[in-house]
Amino acid sequence: MPQPAATAGHRPRWRKRRYRVPALIVVVLAAFMFANNTNLFAGEPTEDPGVLAHRGMAQTFDESAVGPQDCTAQLIDPPVHGYLENTVAGIRAAFDAGADQVEFDVHWTADGQFAVFHDWELDCRTDGTGTTRDHTMDELRLLDVGHGYTADGGATFPFRGKGIGLMPTLTEVLDTFPGRSLLVNIKSDDAAEGQALAAHLATLAADRRAELAVYGGDAPIAAIRGLLPDLRVMSKETITDCLLAYEAMSWTGVVPDTCANTQLHIPEGHAPWLWGWTERFAERMGSVGTTIALVAGSGGFSEGFDTAADLDRVPEGFTGLVWTNRVDTVAPLVDAG
Repeated sequence: MPQPAATAGHRPRWRKRRYRVPALIVVVLAAFMFANNTNLFAGEPTEDPGVLAHRGMAQTFDESAVGPQDCTAQLIDPPVHGYLENTVAGIRAAFDAGADQVEFDVHWTADGQFAVFHDWELDCRTDGTGTTRDHTMDELRLLDVGHGYTADGGATFPFRGKGIGLMPTLTEVLDTFPGRSLLVNIKSDDAAEGQALAAHLATLAADRRAELAVYGGDAPIAAIRGLLPDLRVMSKETITDCLLAYEAMSWTGVVPDTCANTQLHIPEGHAPWLWGWTERFAERMGSVGTTIALVAGSGGFSEGFDTAADLDRVPEGFTGLVWTNRVDTVAPLVDAG
């Protein structure tokens, strides 16, 4: 027998239930996402942040006034200490000041070694010309790595003549600081250089490699990762792959494979958008052997937490590394905190 049509304002009960079920799913899902990512249920942090010293104890400059092609040695602030970047003395001073990890730069030489030096060209900081690849390590040792530094537009050169013989090799740095955490920046984007660096690091014991991380261009880092999968590496590609996958799936608590065994440098402006920031995020990355470091601002050119006021922006509960250009100022403040 035909059923009468529903009258206006009197919808069938099944239609009401159809709308309730999706709404209930949304509520349950939202509650799950909140509970799984809030720090309210995270364990209490058991340690303070660590300090990542950029280039060791180094001369500073105004990062906001520097372009990618500028010679930063010609733009330094008036010196407050006598150390130069990428030297054994500067790295040692950074650790003595309280650094937990020290970053330094390497370039391939004409005789297949790795010189610890920042620039592709030699004529900014040194009294040499050409590139590191144009010279053997013995030739590079004869250069004065303090030759080009000036804080007054070239009127004076406070480190000229004081840096002769101070450009070390990667081997020297690794041998001088056993047991220390070191971050190696491979400055080229040459896959062959990455392969050569991997061959060099492959001679180290596995427990020593566990104390190291390497970052740089996509090509050399991909080469290193392929040859030394146990080494923590980082490039723009590895960070992007990790964070895109993390944002897509880690509201569930699952950490994507692309985030495992790496080092992540997180700009403070992006960090709050990560699921579980800060404690849950740190716990998840720690569970897959990944080190995290917080970089100031948008993560632009050498931006660091360099003053006491900068450290006030580090979120409570953060236990990763804090990137700084002023380890002498920042590490004592972190230790005191």
